[in-house]
Amino acid sequence: MTRSINRPRLSVFRSNRYIYAQIIDDVKGRTLVSISSRDKSIKDAKFKLEIAEQVGEKLAVKAKAKKIKRVVFDKSGYKYHGQVKALADGARKGGLEF
Repeated sequence: MTRSINRPRLSVFRSNRYIYAQIIDDVKGRTLVSISSRDKSIKDAKFKLEIAEQVGEKLAVKAKAKKIKRVVFDKSGYKYHGQVKALADGARKGGLEF
């Protein structure tokens, strides 16, 4: 996978109970922004898809605060459907471009 030097990577990890997302600067090897479904700002929802979308939206808000607008999406080997797709849709809805 090729990564652009100008664009950080949005990495997704999903466990059986939670979903995590972080934006990483691979050049410097630092995490710039991170959030998970365990975060207090995520409202309880009945379905995991709703929670994943909220995580994506909150990640986009945090990224905007750090002046990050464009990222490369790294689904970490997961299929692009379900929670991973919902998180990506939420991040796009929040203003991130990828």
